[in-house]
Amino acid sequence: MGAAAPDDDPYTWMEEIEGARALDWAKAENARSLPQLQNDPRYGGLYADALKIATAKDRIPAVGFAGKGMLRDHWQDADHVRGIWRETSVESYRAGSPQWKTLIDLDALAKAESANWVWKGATCLAPDDRYCLINLSNGGKDAVELREFDTQTGKWVEGGFRLPEGKADVSWIDHDTLLVVDEFEKGQLTTSGYPYVARILKRGQTYAQARQVFTGQKDDGGYGVSSVVYREADGRVAAVIIERPLDTFNSEYYLLVDNERPLKLDIPKKSQIEGYVSDRLLVTLEEDWSAKGVKEGDLVDFDLAAVKAKPGDLKPTLVLRPTMSQSVEQVRTTKDRLVVVLLDNVKGQVRSLKRAGNAWTSTTLDLPKDSTLTIASASDHDDAVVVNAASFLSPNSQWLADAAGGKTQQMRSLPARFDASKYAVDQYWATSKDGTKVPYFVVHAKDMKLDGSNPTLLNAYGGFLISQSPNYIPTQGKLWLDKGGVFVVANIRGGGEFGPRWHNAGLKLKRMVVYDDFFAVSEDLIARKITNPKKLGIVGGSNGGLLMGVALTRRPELYNAVIIQVPLFDMIAYDHIGAGASWIGEYGDPKVPEERAMLMTYSPYQNLKPGQPYPRVFIETSTKDDRVHPAHARKAAARLKEYGYDYLYWENIDGGHAAAANLNERATRAALEYTYLMQRLMD
Repeated sequence: MGAAAPDDDPYTWMEEIEGARALDWAKAENARSLPQLQNDPRYGGLYADALKIATAKDRIPAVGFAGKGMLRDHWQDADHVRGIWRETSVESYRAGSPQWKTLIDLDALAKAESANWVWKGATCLAPDDRYCLINLSNGGKDAVELREFDTQTGKWVEGGFRLPEGKADVSWIDHDTLLVVDEFEKGQLTTSGYPYVARILKRGQTYAQARQVFTGQKDDGGYGVSSVVYREADGRVAAVIIERPLDTFNSEYYLLVDNERPLKLDIPKKSQIEGYVSDRLLVTLEEDWSAKGVKEGDLVDFDLAAVKAKPGDLKPTLVLRPTMSQSVEQVRTTKDRLVVVLLDNVKGQVRSLKRAGNAWTSTTLDLPKDSTLTIASASDHDDAVVVNAASFLSPNSQWLADAAGGKTQQMRSLPARFDASKYAVDQYWATSKDGTKVPYFVVHAKDMKLDGSNPTLLNAYGGFLISQSPNYIPTQGKLWLDKGGVFVVANIRGGGEFGPRWHNAGLKLKRMVVYDDFFAVSEDLIARKITNPKKLGIVGGSNGGLLMGVALTRRPELYNAVIIQVPLFDMIAYDHIGAGASWIGEYGDPKVPEERAMLMTYSPYQNLKPGQPYPRVFIETSTKDDRVHPAHARKAAARLKEYGYDYLYWENIDGGHAAAANLNERATRAALEYTYLMQRLMD
C-alpha cells in the first residue's frame, strides 16, 4: 500500500483519546487479546511473582532531601497502591530505624474525592520546604492539578495556591509569589500542547490578575516554556532563569531581572543550564561553541555576576571535558560542591568538584564499580548526596555520600529477588553498517550453551540523549532469567551513552543509523550463536516502541516476538498527535519535504504491508497517555487487522505514559509481557 496522507487515513477517528468509538474498539480488543494471555497456565504464577515484587515492603525508599536534616519519599505497597507521601529525619533513616510521618495518603484522598489520583511529585519552597505544591494526575496523565500543602500542619492550605489541571510549569519565588507558565487564556498552548506564557502570580490573585513577564510562541517546539529559581544556601534568590524551547533540543535562555525583565543569555541554543554553586552557573553543551573554544559534551561555567552584568556577552570556563569513551550523565549541586555522574563505556562514576581560586579540583567518590550510578538527591544545607547504585545482577543499593569529605555509607540494599549467582554479564561490541562499534550487554546463565537455542529478549531505546545503562530489574530476573531466558541491552546511537555526539549521530535525516545499529546487534547475537531468529524477541517503549515498529516492518525475519509499548508509529502524522510537535528536533518535520521523505522510509504505519513474515506482535498503550497518544498503538493494530495479521493488543484505560497507574497494573503488565514471550520464544 502506498503512503496515505494523514487526511486520507481511515483511522483518524482513533485520535480522539476518549471518544466513544475509540474506547469501544479498545475494550473489544482487550476482550479479544487478554484471555489469550491470561488463560495461559503460566500467567497466574507470573502475576503472583510480579505482584509480590511490586508490593514488597522491603524495597528501597526513594528518599530525597527536604529542608534541614529531613528526607521525604512517595511510598507504595500492597496497603497503599496509590501511595503515601511521608517524611523522616536523615539520622533515623541512616540508623536503619526511620520514624515515618505520613503527610498525604493518596489512597484515602482518591477515595474521599472519588478520583483516580496518581502522584506526580511536589514542588516545595526552599530552603525550609514547608510549603509545597502537590502535583495530582487524574489516571496518570502528564497534565496535573496543583494544590498547596503545609507539611508542618499536615493540611491543605486554606485559600492557598491552587492551579487547574494542565501541563503548568511552576517555580516558587517566595512564600507569596509563584512564577507560573500555564494556559492563562484559552488557546495559549503550543502546537504540541504545552503552555508558553509566563506570569507572576501573587497569593490571592486570579490568573487574570497575574502579571505577564514572558511569552514564547505558539509554534515553539519542545515541552513549553519553563523556569528555574537558583538560590543561595540561605534561600535568597540568586537568579531566575526562563527557558524557551524552540524544538526538542534547541532553547533560548533568559535571565529574569526584578521579576519583570527577561534578558536573553548568550549561550548556544543546544545546551542545558544544569545548576548554580559557588557563584557559578553550570552549563553542559550539546554542540560545539567554537568561538569560545569549548566543545560538544563539555561542562562549562559562568560567573553569575558577569552574567547579570553582560548577559549578551558571556565567557565560559571549562570545568570538565569527557574523553571519547565518556559522557556527562548528570550534574547536581550541594551547598558548596558540584557533583557529576560520568559514564565511561556505559559504566558510572561520581566526581565531586570544589571551586578553589579560578579552578575546580575533582575527586572520585568511593561507590560501586561497573554500575549505573544516579544522584537521587543533593542537599542545599550541606554537601550530602543520596546516590543509587544499580547493575544487572546486584540488587540496587542506596548510598549517603559526603561530597566534601568523600566518605560514603551504604544505607540500604534491596534483598535479592532472584539467585544472581547463576548468571553472568558480558559486554560485546557489534559493527554497524557504517563501521561504528556499538556496545551491548548480555545477561545470561553461566552455563549458557552457544548453540543458537537460547530464548533472548533484546531491549533498546536509541533517542533523546537517554542512556541505557545496567539496571537491576527484579521481575526480569524472576520472570525471565529464572525461566531460561537471556536478556540483552543495546547501547545504540541516538542515546546519550557517549554524550551528545552519540545522540546527534542519529538525528532527523541521519535516523537510519539508529536502526542500523539495532539490526547489527541483533545479527551479532545470532552470529555469536547466543540465539536464532525463532528465539529472538525484542521490546521497547515510547521512542523504543517506534524502534520496535521499524524492526517489525524492515527486518521481520530477525524476530519471533515484538513487544511494542506506548509507541510512536505514524511518523507522518506524529507532529499533530498528542505532544508530537515537541519532538520535531529529534525526528524532523513531516511538513519539510526532505525530512518527510526520510520519515516515509521508516515510519512503521506507512510501511506495514500485507503478505509479510511478521511475527505475532504484542502492542500496549494507555488511554491516559497524553504524551505519546494511544492513537499510534490503536492505528498500528487496526492496520495489522486490516491486512489479516494475528496480533495482541492491550490498552490500559488508566496509567499514563508509564502504562500503569498503580502497583497492581504494573504486575499485570509484567505478567502479560512474559506470558507472551514464553508463548513465542519458549513453546
